[in-house]
Amino acid sequence: MPFLRPDRGFDHPVPSEITPRTLVEGRRDWMKRVAAGALGPSLAAWAGREALAQPAAAAKGTPLPGGKSAVAGAVTMDKPTARQDATSYNNFYEFGTDKADPARTAGTLKTRPWTVAIEGAVKKPRTIGLDDLMKLAPMEERIYRLRCVEGWSMVIPWVGFSLAELIRQVEPTGNAKYVEFITLADKAQMPGLRSGVLDWPYAEGLRMDEAMHPLTLLAFGMYGEVLPNQNGAPVRLVVPWKYGFKSAKSLVKIRFTEQQPGTSWNKAAQQEYGFYSNVNPKVDHPRWSQATERRIGEDGIFAKKRPTLMFNGYEAQVGQLYAGMDLAKFY
Repeated sequence: MPFLRPDRGFDHPVPSEITPRTLVEGRRDWMKRVAAGALGPSLAAWAGREALAQPAAAAKGTPLPGGKSAVAGAVTMDKPTARQDATSYNNFYEFGTDKADPARTAGTLKTRPWTVAIEGAVKKPRTIGLDDLMKLAPMEERIYRLRCVEGWSMVIPWVGFSLAELIRQVEPTGNAKYVEFITLADKAQMPGLRSGVLDWPYAEGLRMDEAMHPLTLLAFGMYGEVLPNQNGAPVRLVVPWKYGFKSAKSLVKIRFTEQQPGTSWNKAAQQEYGFYSNVNPKVDHPRWSQATERRIGEDGIFAKKRPTLMFNGYEAQVGQLYAGMDLAKFY
C-alpha cells in the first residue's frame, strides 16, 4: 500500500529505504542485553523503557480452528510466511504509515463488542454481532498468496469462510451490482487517522460477481488464531487475486449498491490506483514495474525477486470474470 511523502506525494519504499531484517533483529537483541544490565545501569533503565514499547507480534493469540477448504485454488503450495513477519510488517494506515507502526500501536483497538451493518440493496438488511457473524458458516483454512502493490508479497494461512455465504443470507436485490466495504474510523483508537493521509473511513469495493466468487474470503483469523489487531481484527476481507489494499480491514459496514462505489486509494490517486486493482505483471504502476516481487522473509532485502503471476496465481479460478475486458484500461 502506498504512503505519503510531503515532498513527493504518494510514494513507495525502495530497497535502500527498508531496514534490513538482520539489523532490526540485532537491535532487538542489543536492547534485551542492555535492559538486562549488560551495558550499564543507566543504559539499562533507558532500554528497559523502550523494550516495553516494542511490539509483541510473536505472542500467541486465541485459537481459531478451521477445517481444510475444498474450494479450488484455496490452498497454495507456496511455503507460508513466518507468523512473526506477517504480524510485524503491515500496512494499516489507521495505525501509522511505517510498516512497524500497526504492531506497535494497534493495541488500542477494541474488538469487543463489534458489529457489522449490512445495508443497501438487500431484502434482509441487518446489523450483526461478531459472534453471530462467525457462526454463519463453517470456518476454513485458506493458504493464500498476498501481493502488495509496493512489490512485496507473503503467503498467509487465513481462517474464515467465503463472503458469498453472508451475501446469500441477506438476499441482494436485482439492483445490487457492487458491494462496498467500510472500515472503522475512530480517532480515539486509531492514531493514524490524525495524519490525513486518506479520506477516512477507509472504503473499498467489489463488483458483485467478484464478491460472490468462492475465493473471496471473510477472514476472522490467521495461523489458526484470531486475527491480531494489526492484521485487521476482528474481521476483514481477503481477495487474493487483487493487490493487498483491496482487502479492507476491521470492517464495520457492508453496503450493496447499484453504482460503482468510490474507493479510498482511487479517490486519492485515480491515475495510479484503479477500481479493479487486479495483480497484473503486464500493467506497471506509473512509477515502477509490477513484473516481479520480493517475498518477505526470504533472505531479507537480498532475496531474489520472483516473477509476479497473473492474478497473483489465481488466473485459472478468476480469469473468466474479466473475459473481454481491457485490463490495462480497467486496472
